Amino acid sequence: MITLFILLFTYFVSFIDKPEKTAPQLSERAMEQRAKWNIPTDGMDYPVSPLYLSQLRKMDIQIYHVSRWFNGATVEMDAATAAKVLELDFVKSVEMTRDDSKPIYSLRKKQRAQFMEEGEGDYGLVTDTQLDTYHLRALHEAGYEGQGILMAICDGGFHNAQKMSCFRQKELELGHFDFTDDKDDFYGSTGTHGTMCLSAISGLTESYHGAAVKAPYYLMRSEESETESPKEMDNLVAALEKADSLGVNVFSVSLGYALFDNSAWILPKTSLDGVSTRVSLAAVIAARKGMLVCVAAGNEGNDEWHLINVPADADSILTVGAVGIDGQIGDFSSFGPTSDGRVKPDVCAVGVKAALIKPNETMVYSNGTSFATPLLAGMAACLWSALPEENAMQIRERIIQSSDRYTTPDMYQYGYGIPNAWKAYTGGEDEGMTLPLNPTNDQPYKIIRGNQVFIVRYGHIYNLAGQCVE
Repeated sequence: MITLFILLFTYFVSFIDKPEKTAPQLSERAMEQRAKWNIPTDGMDYPVSPLYLSQLRKMDIQIYHVSRWFNGATVEMDAATAAKVLELDFVKSVEMTRDDSKPIYSLRKKQRAQFMEEGEGDYGLVTDTQLDTYHLRALHEAGYEGQGILMAICDGGFHNAQKMSCFRQKELELGHFDFTDDKDDFYGSTGTHGTMCLSAISGLTESYHGAAVKAPYYLMRSEESETESPKEMDNLVAALEKADSLGVNVFSVSLGYALFDNSAWILPKTSLDGVSTRVSLAAVIAARKGMLVCVAAGNEGNDEWHLINVPADADSILTVGAVGIDGQIGDFSSFGPTSDGRVKPDVCAVGVKAALIKPNETMVYSNGTSFATPLLAGMAACLWSALPEENAMQIRERIIQSSDRYTTPDMYQYGYGIPNAWKAYTGGEDEGMTLPLNPTNDQPYKIIRGNQVFIVRYGHIYNLAGQCVE
């Protein structure tokens, strides 16, 4: 008996139109935010035709996920079926996004991640120094730690995150979504990278304080562990679309793409223009629809590729490079500018010996723009919680304009430099100024004026002798 093996590949199938006009695929929260910031719904908000998807299923085609923004679907089928699909009158194009290439770049990527780790230790309140690099503790002390700002953290694995005591504010995790076709449990052996990124935002222990510990969040998985293929870019598109439908405000993703296991798919450097890939276009669309998207610049600064990747090349987002607490750039932090000449990265945060929490609940120093990104995203959430009437682009501009190289940006690694959270909040005043205060905050906090320390509570200022001075 002869056994035939049919190779199944992954494709993105694009459709010609959306013939049915049904309700937008947006949550009540998303619709309320669109109305608040005068963002209209459009054709991208309407779902893909159920009839078209049904036709594909009748051909025994597995559908992984659907894109309403690009009017298509990521599917699995063999080459012969792909040829038949292309002949359907409602199909615009069929593009292969994953084949049976042996893992080459994906293995190197794993090895690099292991190399970036610096070692464990007892850090005390080292996160104070980490947060002070961009003056975020001043916002925390003013009572703003991301409350009311919905975040999404998209990555490759969140091993043990549901059990870790450092995420003790359990009610903040609102749910999780897996856009990969890996079989592992979401919190299982899918990697530790996402867990460590989450700790930078939400980790809270006696000696560790994340960037936005009061921000509610969703966890999303788009990175596949065993391969590196363009399908993962479409997984990320699906995550961005889901975040938009949920009304997410700040989207943090420490993933990027340029090199693949199949060398034929390696991106030309001219494609780093923000419009040549679906995933970069998706990041721009998300920004236009009211989301602040924060993306890691990449860790290829010392490699032959050298440059940022996608979607870090997108416009209207915050691409994040890595510095140490001394403000010096990490030599691994990927270089800009984009191929069309825009400044990248946009800003920098601590990603050289960043203090993080591992799934075994030990603290670790680790390097990577991957860890600078959630720290910056957490800052954005805190700033937005202080200024809830402003929109995503206004928050983005405040962050950029507060940065230490804003007037003389570096086109290669620093971008506009390191933001100052307090200046972003006050519009340029020195840290310690009391305008605007949070008069409803009943927790006392310190401010500094000149060389003197004062205490603020309920909008009043007291000296250390307890006398009300303002």
